[in-house]
Amino acid sequence: MSMAGHAGRLIGTGLAPVLPLWLRLRARQGKEIPERLGERRGLGARRPRGPLLWLHAASVGESLSLIPLLAALAERAPELHFLLTTGTVTSASLLRQRLPAALAGRVTHRFVPLDVPRWASAFLDGWRPDAAVFVESELWPNLTAALAQRGIPAALVNARLSPRSARLWRWAPGLAQEMLGRFRLVVAQSEDDAARLRALGARDAAFWGQLKAAAEPPPADPAELARLRALIGTRPIFLAASTHAGEEAVALEAHRILRARLPDLLTVIAPRHPQRGDQVAALITPLAFTRRSEGGLPGPEQEVYLVDTLGEMGLFFRLAGVALVGATLVPKGGHNPLEPAQLGCPILLGPYTDHVRETAESLFAAGGALRVADAATLAEAALTVLTDSGRAQAMSRAAADVAADAAQLPGRLAVAILDMMSPAAGTMPVSRGE
Repeated sequence: MSMAGHAGRLIGTGLAPVLPLWLRLRARQGKEIPERLGERRGLGARRPRGPLLWLHAASVGESLSLIPLLAALAERAPELHFLLTTGTVTSASLLRQRLPAALAGRVTHRFVPLDVPRWASAFLDGWRPDAAVFVESELWPNLTAALAQRGIPAALVNARLSPRSARLWRWAPGLAQEMLGRFRLVVAQSEDDAARLRALGARDAAFWGQLKAAAEPPPADPAELARLRALIGTRPIFLAASTHAGEEAVALEAHRILRARLPDLLTVIAPRHPQRGDQVAALITPLAFTRRSEGGLPGPEQEVYLVDTLGEMGLFFRLAGVALVGATLVPKGGHNPLEPAQLGCPILLGPYTDHVRETAESLFAAGGALRVADAATLAEAALTVLTDSGRAQAMSRAAADVAADAAQLPGRLAVAILDMMSPAAGTMPVSRGE
């Protein structure tokens, strides 16, 4: 083990006495579930009989991206059970809503243990997974070391490593090489990520596609969709979806520009984190608006509808005539642009698409999205789409083709993961699928 690895072990052990206090503080803030704090110490294992695959995803986007992979694995290995860990309360809530009924009975959710050696050991000794799959950039030295010590094969899928993170890891090259060398399979979410991972020690890192692009479209309650359509009528709808601080102000300025040409425009703003609702409402206050979290509805007198609720993007992608995908007007890297594409909603993207670069480039090349830079270009692009139905339909068709190409990835990953699980996979009836 490298010196940095030993240091990580010492730090984790040293922090263990104070971490329970920190967890209780997070629970008071609503960031943990009090009765489930033991899971963060690796406790509460209830291992099902038969082969078990552990999959870990940090938060909402990563965990939802796993659903198509879970479905592909479940189809190919009918006896396989899944332990799915996440790190946020929001992700746990959305998973309960979004897991298909056919999968739910085979998936057990737990919160991931903190990276303390003793807690990692308790977790793995309790659950005894046959293999592990980590999503994106969740690299924990003590957890991965504990897996390696037990000979449990591990994969890193949809792996992401930003240029900044790669530079930081170069300060601990031994630890980076150790951790990445513990993964038998490394599949990156872009060619650039694969190159950076190879440079740090994941010698066989490859790019097969973007897992989030293969996710199922967000659902919508049919009755609520019909109710909102009846309320909104024929009004054109501009949606700013999953926005971050700094993006709502740009969207509101674009709204003011658009209203000069489209007086009955309804702008829907859906912040990525609903707890920012008060902050966003303060920005909208000069305009006539209502808040969904307070039971408000988009009546004819409202200019803006603030959707400060969780898990409802499926409704508003289906309603909107055009959508700005959040985290692209500020340097956050971009959220999944294929969610609106799958639902027939034309896409606008800002300049910051580093996290979805290949998908964004495919959309631009196919004519499935328009690039915007500020309020003026955002208003211009939205106006083009909202007033030209032919252009909007062409964009939707092009984006749907890009989404269809991405849908093949979960099956390919499932086959590779099941191969990695041998001999555990050899005890299961396994179908290769198409």
